[in-house]
Amino acid sequence: MAQAADLASSAAPEVNAWVVINDDDTVIIRVARSEMGQGTLTGLAQLVAEELECDWSRVKTEYPTPGQSLARDRIWGSFSTGGSQGIRGSHQYVRKGGAVAREMLIEAAAENWDVPKDECSVSASLITHKPTGRTTTYGKVAAAAAEMIPPVEVELKDPKDWKLIGKPVKRLDTADKLTGKQVFGADLQLPGMLNASIRACPVFGGKLASFEAAKVSRMPGVRAVVAVEDNAVAVVADTWWQAKTALDALPVTWDKGANADLSSASIAQMLDEGLTAKEAFVGNEAGDAKAALKSAVKRVEATYAYPFQNHATMEPMNATALWTKDRCEVWCPTQNGEAALEATAKAAGLPASKCEVYKIHLGGGFGRRGAFHDFVTQAVNIARQMPGTPVKLLWTREEDMQHGHYHPITKAKMVGGLDDKGNLRGLHIRISGQSILAAVNPGWMQNGADMFTFQGLLPEGDHAISYTVPDLLVEHAMRNPPVPPGFWRGVNVNQNAIYMECFIDELAHAAGKDPLEFRRKLMAGQPKSLAVLNAVADRAGWGKPAAKGVFRGLAVCKAFASYVAACAEVSVDNGGNLKIHRIVAATDPGYAVNPQQIEAQVEGSFVFGLSALLYGGCTVEGGAVEQKNFDSYPSMLIPEMPKVEVIVMPSGGFWGGIGEPTIAVAAPAVLNAVFAATGKRVREFPLNKTNLRPA
Repeated sequence: MAQAADLASSAAPEVNAWVVINDDDTVIIRVARSEMGQGTLTGLAQLVAEELECDWSRVKTEYPTPGQSLARDRIWGSFSTGGSQGIRGSHQYVRKGGAVAREMLIEAAAENWDVPKDECSVSASLITHKPTGRTTTYGKVAAAAAEMIPPVEVELKDPKDWKLIGKPVKRLDTADKLTGKQVFGADLQLPGMLNASIRACPVFGGKLASFEAAKVSRMPGVRAVVAVEDNAVAVVADTWWQAKTALDALPVTWDKGANADLSSASIAQMLDEGLTAKEAFVGNEAGDAKAALKSAVKRVEATYAYPFQNHATMEPMNATALWTKDRCEVWCPTQNGEAALEATAKAAGLPASKCEVYKIHLGGGFGRRGAFHDFVTQAVNIARQMPGTPVKLLWTREEDMQHGHYHPITKAKMVGGLDDKGNLRGLHIRISGQSILAAVNPGWMQNGADMFTFQGLLPEGDHAISYTVPDLLVEHAMRNPPVPPGFWRGVNVNQNAIYMECFIDELAHAAGKDPLEFRRKLMAGQPKSLAVLNAVADRAGWGKPAAKGVFRGLAVCKAFASYVAACAEVSVDNGGNLKIHRIVAATDPGYAVNPQQIEAQVEGSFVFGLSALLYGGCTVEGGAVEQKNFDSYPSMLIPEMPKVEVIVMPSGGFWGGIGEPTIAVAAPAVLNAVFAATGKRVREFPLNKTNLRPA
């Protein structure tokens, strides 16, 4: 079983860690990052293939394992796939991997011909000796190339010479998904495998008090009923349905602990207190905002609130584990193979060198399968109680909904001051709410502050504010309720873009100015942000009449080093029914590796962002999340999806993210259009809880 999951190319010549070439000229490119629908697998392969100068039609991919990487001094670099870092965080070294392999292949051919290397050229996996016209293929010299000493330094191509990067080539994983050949974690089958269903205490921080195994131990297929750590119980059976059926019938008693009375109401009180508290961390400050507000001709105030949200991946959490006293192996969908290996080793009670994790394509990640591997820990814990037998743990949707690491809950009080000409002079933003880092990685905090909280509002960097305000103060009053927060696709830029972009619209309205012109004046020093904003305004026809009953709204943001903007067109009928007709989106990611994939990512991000706006909201009662399945936590349906027009406008010179940035502008663009249509400002979400009948 273990050998079956090893690198498929192990028998073929490894030119270097990134490139393996078979004698039939098939090129296998190893990709350490995870594929979860975003297209990273294809994009990274394009980067390597560009420098390798190989025949793209012969390219395949495979995952190296974190155990192999550890044994080879982390030769593949980071396995983490999140924060829109898949390509922008590894483009340099994966391109170098392709370039080094190319040079080794050319050198092998030149040595075989006994000619100078600089007399040889390469294109589409064919090496040519220019003076004589002799040719050979990569497959014929790969074995010899594998014996060459890799060059220490190689020159990467100038972007103007790219042949593959920037082209909308077809994804490498589509065919297997369409035919059903692609195996996800929930599909995995191993010889002799058993299946487990688990239930943890639904109250955050609660424990397992007792369970009556004898009541279900004789039910069909049941092999074992086991405690998992101190807060869960699992049933192991021949089939997963047998395990779930028995677990549903199992009498369980919970120790609900200190959070049994926790509720959304008590959490809201905690956040409200933070809005007016004296102490807060400063994330961005320019001039004297408080003095500017005191002297303002007109003050505008508003308070916004953003709820907990679940990742709600299509595929619930799962992992398959095989444990013996000498070795532990795990097969799982993970956004970070190295973190999964660390969790495996810790749970197995073995050194990492005696453990391995085999990555599987993810049926959705969105951050849930990145920093958190509780499902891996549970699977290994169960497998330890059944030595030598592979056990697949699959969570129910209810378990997945109630035991997530949720999008952090926050509120924001916005105060803006206008002068006598309607210009924005002062802006004070006070955010009250959760810190992700305080819960997940306190070592990343800076003097007690979680700077991630200020994404989209920072003075500089990947998440810089899009406006220049003379007097500005952005603060965070940290308030951490006992509901575990996590990195949720787009993270804090999601709510911060709503707070900023909707309030900018409020200020424009209070100043009696057009929202586009109001923004443009504040963006004079932000040319790239202004460019994407102008692009969507022009494409949408801002300033020209929309169709009867249709209204427009704008939003702009810098996130994950990319510049993004959106213009939404909506209508709201007399019954308050919202229809989102169209969204025009512009993205400047610096370099566009695969424009088709960028378009797909933007479209998909709008599904995610609009679902969150319309329906996403987890509430707490009795210390537990109340939403348990898609009947109470729905996603957008196909008929609700607007037409999306994507403008990809790479300006070059930097590498920005793609998967997350445009999530941030979807919601505020729609909300600003809703105001234009109804005269109503919506400041609490999800939107389906608001009466949108025109004022």
